[in-house]
Amino acid sequence: METIGVLGGTGPAGVALGKRFAKIGHQVTLGSRDKSRAIEKVAEVCGEYQELQGLVVGGSNEEAASCDIVVVATPWEGAEATIRPLKASLDGKIVISMVNALLKVGPSLHPYLPPRGSVTAQIQAALPTSKVVGAFHHAPAKELGEIHHGLDCDIMVVSDHKEAREAVVALIDQIPGARGIDAGTNVSAGAIESMTAVLININIKYKTRSSIRLSGLEK
Repeated sequence: METIGVLGGTGPAGVALGKRFAKIGHQVTLGSRDKSRAIEKVAEVCGEYQELQGLVVGGSNEEAASCDIVVVATPWEGAEATIRPLKASLDGKIVISMVNALLKVGPSLHPYLPPRGSVTAQIQAALPTSKVVGAFHHAPAKELGEIHHGLDCDIMVVSDHKEAREAVVALIDQIPGARGIDAGTNVSAGAIESMTAVLININIKYKTRSSIRLSGLEK
């Protein structure tokens, strides 16, 4: 099993994904700018899910970046500032971005497209020697973190690196109820990230937590 580090691993999405990866047997480091905060968060997680003891640990972002696969789970405004000092540690690695750029406009959330068209592309430009993959944008954090229950969603995966896409699809397929979908290169990343705003607005309107299933696929 790979070691997996989560940058910004103390937020809801990072914690939830870290718990899922630990549940399927991976060694996970939840990283933070403040290592003590990450250690406290892990104590909370393992207090609730004792079976994760030893599989998930708290550390600094630098320690998380030393893992085999690294997930960026920071707020979008701070993603590039977080990863740039870690560029050497992330050289050659698969770096998964689950970051969505969203703006609150009145009662609704609107997608924000960075200059390169997506957060995934922005991170790839900041880490030219890493294999950046966009994934997990539409996975609802609450359900993702309820590790005693399977998910019910398809997770679209994009990257300009084919082998990295395939590796992340295979990783997702290990999660009960989840299905990884190869959605091609980073050309599609902006549309996928933007769809998150639509789902959240639907969830607010209907007081639910929706996710995406794609029909017509035999996988």
